Amino acid sequence: MEFTDALKQTGPCSFSPNAGFLAVAVDYRLFVRDVVSLKVIQLFSCVDKISYIEWAPDSEYILCGLYKRPMIQAWSLFQPEWTCKIDEGPAGIAYARWSPDSRHILTTSDFQLRLTVWSLVNTACVHVQWPKHASKGIAFSKDGKFAAICTRRDCKDYLNLLSCHTWEIMGVFAVDTFDLADIEWSPDDSALVIWDSPLEYKVLIYSPDGRCLFKYQAYDGGLGVKNVSWSPCGQFLAIGSYDQMLRVLHHLTWKIFAEFMHISTVRAPCNVALFKEVDEPLQIDVSGLSLRDDFMDGSENASEEQSTVRYEVVEVPIALPFQKPSVDKPNPKQGVGLLLWSIDCKYICTRSDAIPTALWIWDMCRLELAAILVQKDPIRTAAWDTKYTRLAFCTGSSHLYMWTPSGAYCASVPLPEFNIIDLKWNLDGSCLLLKDKETFCCAAVPVLCESSDDISDD
Repeated sequence: MEFTDALKQTGPCSFSPNAGFLAVAVDYRLFVRDVVSLKVIQLFSCVDKISYIEWAPDSEYILCGLYKRPMIQAWSLFQPEWTCKIDEGPAGIAYARWSPDSRHILTTSDFQLRLTVWSLVNTACVHVQWPKHASKGIAFSKDGKFAAICTRRDCKDYLNLLSCHTWEIMGVFAVDTFDLADIEWSPDDSALVIWDSPLEYKVLIYSPDGRCLFKYQAYDGGLGVKNVSWSPCGQFLAIGSYDQMLRVLHHLTWKIFAEFMHISTVRAPCNVALFKEVDEPLQIDVSGLSLRDDFMDGSENASEEQSTVRYEVVEVPIALPFQKPSVDKPNPKQGVGLLLWSIDCKYICTRSDAIPTALWIWDMCRLELAAILVQKDPIRTAAWDTKYTRLAFCTGSSHLYMWTPSGAYCASVPLPEFNIIDLKWNLDGSCLLLKDKETFCCAAVPVLCESSDDISDD
């Protein structure tokens, strides 16, 4: 695995949808770099510090959210002289996003007073009153034809279906939620999943014409849904809950297809592969060198301080570090806080917030636990490769961790004082973006064979 030099960043970084460019925010400036060479191909200057960036789906435009202003600035990658500035005035801007056609920008005002659709073609705008959330509660169909926007009025949640061509409202219907949390289209655009706030366990499946296809409620009297995710193939819907359970529904019957529990002690009988991160000190042999005594003492001390890590395969039973949530604080650290499908739909990776140092890999073909990776530090983020069955994750240390069905390994970033706090895959699977607090680098990952999961950690 090869790593680039560290480069400066002070905010969001994002790969373009066509996998050819990397946008990096440095204070009020936006650098657009070539992914292969990391050379700067465009430089844009905004009027204030950049808080958020998002590429247009066609990779020709990019918007910058200047939420301290509040203001939106958009730039054209291939027409540097073209500029766009959106200012809502006293209403403010809480969030902004692109439409699927890359020619409209949707902004949500502060306090969710209204959502505005701004046209970059004819400067026209369309308003939708009382959006439910700023950054959530809005979903576009995968074919880009419709937008589902959740609104709330008179203490009731509604779903508005808009045409992304004319931005006319095609239909409005009330949804059976107490306090709607979010919405997501199915991969084939045949259904919409809506789930309630954590205060009430409720998952609803609606057709685009407003019919409720299924209502799922696992239990009453406790914190409910924490994460919901469609499988890329659209056949399964995974639900992560505050009761440490992962439940999977099948799209034909909408019945429970599988249930998995995150337990603090793993016992036999179990075919799970357990990988535990352990320290491995670097041994430097200086016995054959003729050096001064004071230099020798310094070398020995330095060798004691240097160390790397590796995975050690352990046997069951094993007790995982469990953190009991505080009963007198809001947003308890429990439940399935991370839930991600692999690109081939064969695996789901999860993290229970009550066991933050363990990453769970579930095999959806055998309906069993495939692997548990036990780290020294809490897992910050994880991401599946967009081409192969390969998972990358980080813990805020200087090491990059990866898992495939053939095993797991660690790679040390050869940069001084570089601790990975976030990572993203390029959409073509060619490299990883690794972020530190004020710098970033890219890692070129080895290509996996189609017929084999063997990997190399060179």
